[in-house]
Order: sequence, then C-alpha cells, then structure tokens
Amino acid sequence: MDKSAYRLYYHLQVEAPSLSFEPLLDCLGDSREVEMNGVDPLTIYLAAGTQAQEEKDNSIIVMRLSNMRPMTAKETGDESDSDSSSDGEIGEDLDSLPEVECAKVCHSSGTINRLRAHKFQESYLAATWSESAEVNIWDLSRPLLAVNDSAVMAEYTRNHESPTPLFTFKGHRTEGYGLAWSSCSTPFSNLATGDNNGAVFIWQSGPSNWTVSSKPYRGHQGSVEDIQWSPSEPTVFITASTDRSFCVWDTRSGLRTSAMITVANAHAADVNVASWNAQQPGTLLTGADDGCIRVWDLRMVLRCYGPGGGGGDSALTAYTHSFSFHSSPITSIEWHPTEAGIFVASSEDDTTSLWDLGLEQDAVENEEKRDSNLPVQLLFLHSGQREVRESRWHPQVPGLVISTALDGFNVFRTISV
Repeated sequence: MDKSAYRLYYHLQVEAPSLSFEPLLDCLGDSREVEMNGVDPLTIYLAAGTQAQEEKDNSIIVMRLSNMRPMTAKETGDESDSDSSSDGEIGEDLDSLPEVECAKVCHSSGTINRLRAHKFQESYLAATWSESAEVNIWDLSRPLLAVNDSAVMAEYTRNHESPTPLFTFKGHRTEGYGLAWSSCSTPFSNLATGDNNGAVFIWQSGPSNWTVSSKPYRGHQGSVEDIQWSPSEPTVFITASTDRSFCVWDTRSGLRTSAMITVANAHAADVNVASWNAQQPGTLLTGADDGCIRVWDLRMVLRCYGPGGGGGDSALTAYTHSFSFHSSPITSIEWHPTEAGIFVASSEDDTTSLWDLGLEQDAVENEEKRDSNLPVQLLFLHSGQREVRESRWHPQVPGLVISTALDGFNVFRTISV
C-alpha cells in the first residue's frame, strides 16, 4: 500500500466477517475534516451484521471507533518536516493507538444478509435481513449508550444484555437482500424489503407498531438484489434485479404487479446494486454481475421507458456513462453524500474504486503518465482486502470510506477525495 496516497487508514479485524453495515449519524458535528498531519483524532460509529460459522453466534455489533489519527509525514515517507518524529517508531506511543468499543445484540436467526439503520425521532432503528427469511426491526439506543459510557458497558456485559426485536416480519417466503429506509422527512418511518422470489413489501411505522403491505409488489422475473428510495419523493422507490432490469415504483399508483417504469436489459448481467443521487435526484447508479457500472439520467429513462416511451428496445439513450473497469461482480455502489458527481464502488475483484464524473478527457489530456487504459473518471483504486462486500461513505466526515470484507473493515480517506 502506498501510504502517501492516504490521509487516514486503519484496518479493523473482527471475530466474524460482516456482509453489511451502516455508518451511524452522531452528535460530533458535520463536515469533520481529516487532514494529513492533523492533530484531531477521529471518532465514528458503525452498526454491522455478522456472518458467523454457527447460526446461533450471529449478532449485530454496534461499534465506536475512536482515537483514529490522520497519517503523519513519517508514515507517508515525507520526512522533510524537521520536526517529524525522532522520538521512536510509529505505533510506540500507546496514546496514538485507536480504540474500539463494541456492544453485541444477539441475532439467533442466522447470518445477516443486509443491515440498514435509520435515525427516527429519538431512536436509532436498524433493520436486518436474515438467511432464515426473517426481517427484524431493532432499537439500538441501549448498545449505543453502552459504547459511549464505560459504566453502562460494564452493566450491559455483566447482565448479558441483548435487546429483542421491536418487530419481526415473516411474510417473505424466502431470504433476500433488498432493504432500504426512506430518507425523506415524514411523520412515519418507511421501509422496503425485497426477497429472492422478487417480492417487495412496504413497511410503515405506527404509534406503537409496524404495518406491512398485505400484498407484495411484483415486477421482476428474478430476485430483488437492491432497493433505493427516492431522496426527494417519499412514495417513489427503485428495485434492481437478477433479471437484468431495474424498476421504478410509486406507491400512490396502487399497482402491485406493474412498475411505473421498467428498464429491461439495463445491463448484460444481473443488476446487483443501485444508488440514488441525493444531490441530483435525477441521477441513478447501477452495478452489475459482469463488473459494469452505469450512470442513468432518469429524465431519459422516463422518456424511453415510461408511458408512451420507446418500449425499452434499447437502454443506450438512457444512461450517460458505462464503465467496464472492474473484472468481477459489483457488490456495492454509493453516491457521495455531498459531492454530486463522486461515487464509490466495490467489487469481487477485491478492490474499492472512487470515481468523479466531473473529470473528462480534456481535463487530463496533459497528464504525461496517464494510463490510457483507465477511465479518466477513475480517481482512486483501494486494494488489500479479500472479498469486499460493501463500501460506504461516512455521512458526516467528507471523503471517509468504510469497507467491509472477509478479513475485516478498512477505514480510510484518500488524498483524492
């Protein structure tokens, strides 16, 4: 690893690998900068679901990662600063070591296929999709309090505390991966879940319970791999499927077997993941099983595939970019929370890539050492993990990426973003 390319980098080894996780919002402030040689250590919170060898050993792990310090000149190989350390080797100062606090929540229904968390009113809710076809809602308030307070943690551990689910849904006939909370501000909390049979259920919170749609939405011939709610319209969501399509739905239509828009053959392979751009709600990302990433203009999607459109003969006019850089399936993809043209993707080729759509050929044509085989929009390629499952931006630390893989978590910020 070229340390000079990073402002911050940490590897976290865990007891069991995690297929899915969520960076949690905190009260430490937005726009927290991570600069090389910075003096302020970083603290973040995560919730992750495990893939343990034994079903009974699975859990949700709420983590507090603190005292993570940016790279120094000595670590990156730039020791031009006369004040750079001569007091010993890196890592000898115990005060500079990162700290990890973990509180476990028992999840005895098996591997957690996907976990998504959502701050609603005074609680932090997490939804989990399990391999046993159950979807559970959890309140993470108590484990979050434990990782912040040593006395509470001691009590939590001593009493073997483990919150039970607020609500369990067993209406899916098989397991799944599609799981998404709506980010739109409404009096209720909305959740969508999709399974391997192509069924999608919509959930809504009530004063004391949850209601789930009595009949599922069905518009795919394959499994629903991912779901994304519109960042601006609380009734609109998309589904991505192994039938190579993605669908746009509106819950107001009342239609359960026909999507508002179906983009057939959106990719030449299974559509694994999708991301809806919060800064430009008319822009969508999809990632496929053949390693292809596409950027879609939803106005063109509506024109080509909506009512009165072209019938879906070709997707070529609806996407603005298509990247075939990765050599293996795309496992996750996400737009940057504040920079409209930047996104992160991870792949089964054991890499995580950062992209900037604002970069075009004329902006880099004078770079003498530019590899002509690389897309000009490719900003950075992070490697060193095995079987990367998800890569996520931290919503309050610009440019900070957290990735989970078979061999643990990476937390990093590059000099590129």
